[in-house]
Amino acid sequence: MITSIEIKAVEPLADGAPFGAAGAYERVIGVAKGEVDPKAPQNQGIALIDKAPLNADGKVEYATDFFILRPKDPAKGNGRILYEVNNRGRKMLIGNLCDGPQGMNAPKTAADVGNGFPLRQGWTIVWSGWDPDAPRANMGLGLTAPVATDNGQPIVQTVRDEFVSGTRGGALEAFKLSYEMATQEGAKLTIRERQTDAPQEIAWTAIDAKSIKLADGKPKPGFLYEFTYQGTKPKVQGLGFAATRDFVSFLRNAPAGRAATGGPITHALAIGFSQAGRYLRHHISEGFNRDEQGGKVFDGIYSHIAGVGRLFFNVPFSQPARTSTQHEDHTAPEAWFPFSTATLEDPFTKQKGSVFRGDGCDPKLIETNTSTEYWQKGASLLTTDPLGRTDVELPQNSRAYMIAGTQHGGRAGATTDAGPNVNPRNPHNPMPAVRALLVALDDWVVKGIAPPLNRLPTLKDGTLVEPDKTGFPAIPGAAVVKVTNLVKPPSGAGAYRTLVSKVDADGNEVAGIRLPDIAVPLAAYTGWNEYKPPYPRGELADRDGSYFAFPPEKIAARYGNRAGYVAKVRDTVEQLKKDRFLLQEDADRYIERAQKDERVAP
Repeated sequence: MITSIEIKAVEPLADGAPFGAAGAYERVIGVAKGEVDPKAPQNQGIALIDKAPLNADGKVEYATDFFILRPKDPAKGNGRILYEVNNRGRKMLIGNLCDGPQGMNAPKTAADVGNGFPLRQGWTIVWSGWDPDAPRANMGLGLTAPVATDNGQPIVQTVRDEFVSGTRGGALEAFKLSYEMATQEGAKLTIRERQTDAPQEIAWTAIDAKSIKLADGKPKPGFLYEFTYQGTKPKVQGLGFAATRDFVSFLRNAPAGRAATGGPITHALAIGFSQAGRYLRHHISEGFNRDEQGGKVFDGIYSHIAGVGRLFFNVPFSQPARTSTQHEDHTAPEAWFPFSTATLEDPFTKQKGSVFRGDGCDPKLIETNTSTEYWQKGASLLTTDPLGRTDVELPQNSRAYMIAGTQHGGRAGATTDAGPNVNPRNPHNPMPAVRALLVALDDWVVKGIAPPLNRLPTLKDGTLVEPDKTGFPAIPGAAVVKVTNLVKPPSGAGAYRTLVSKVDADGNEVAGIRLPDIAVPLAAYTGWNEYKPPYPRGELADRDGSYFAFPPEKIAARYGNRAGYVAKVRDTVEQLKKDRFLLQEDADRYIERAQKDERVAP
């Protein structure tokens, strides 16, 4: 439960400029303090909770940073929370949903909030910390959680950290460890080019108790470095789930919560991108959508680009920043049965289960994925049995969609720069569909209007296929991927069958939500790519897609002129609007862009 909140600042957003009918907004910045009873049934699943220090009342304490954008006049807002789970301390909502600047953790000006979409809807937008190790620089959101001990003595456990230079970030000069080394004795650093290669031990030197470097030279780009050591001082990380549960419940139900929200709250929605989407799937499956009083925390949840994953979290010495792909972090715990909201049986363990709890507190859930999650994150297992033999029907409070022809980090302003890859990267922006489906989720929760039916590849219609049977056309110079990242049971024996969407003669996916760039194409867009030297050639390129522009003669032959192209785009956006996969403002943007697209001759 939340015991107190400290509001450190209440400031005008965008100098008091209005956001449509919702009017002006304010920034509210503060810290919430809470405590949990380690003996209560709803808290006993928190890893290491039995080894956490207790206060005088026998409770475990925590504190969470929070950041809120609220209507200055509560009467002009819609009275509902839109809670974004932060991603490694970062606010992703603005750079994604709002088509705004990337890395915007402290929005203050009108430009900082991009198109202002969620503000114009009137939501009270809430962020709070859940990860004790999330960076707090630049208004990053973190959780203050206690270190677990064994009756006051340090807990020590073998930890394995993996490091890859240049693929997910800049070139690494040193390796920052997840935990403090209890001793350097027995610690070992290895290198290999690919997961299938045998690791070779190499020399290293300590910088301090939480960082090391190579004894000689710099890390090779794309190679896998693994450091195994005795780690210590684990934090009670699973308190992050409790902190989110308690803080949102407090804002919804406690009179004191109005000091933060500015007014009463009728409903709460949550949204999460990538890691944060996996957090929300984990939040549901661990039972944290039921608060300590037995009430529902989030009425509706929107998980974007999570695949079938959850987090390497709420276990001793967890590492929630990890994300498993075919090359990087391949063995990091992320995807385990159950995968789907449908109740199914694991063919390997014979366990039966669902992501849903069936405790009366399951939310209405929308899950959207891009093409990449089918190739790298097992997304087909959301809607098939674990061996990929039959389609399964999802519960009535669950929807799943694939946004065709999009890569994992698709957003406005993405470029075709190839980076470490063979093919140009995929610039397709899925956010118009995400905005429309978030509105659909809100209508579902508040008005009882069900969202569109699932739209994704299926076995029944022949659009869900093996990765080497997509029908991708021959394109000169293109690296074409024909394997997926395998999803395996914890035993490592066997694998679940992961499938992908079939493509048309252009190379674009035939199933899912086909936005205008895919339905009326000027290029082929995929959810896969491959690394190029000096990176390991042939390895799936993290979560990048590919882009193959059509030659001018193909565009001319298909559309004739720009008027012909615009007419087809107009037909597409009208159908997407009718199907509730596109809002009017985004439909207008597509038409305007088509009218100016210089790739099509006037």
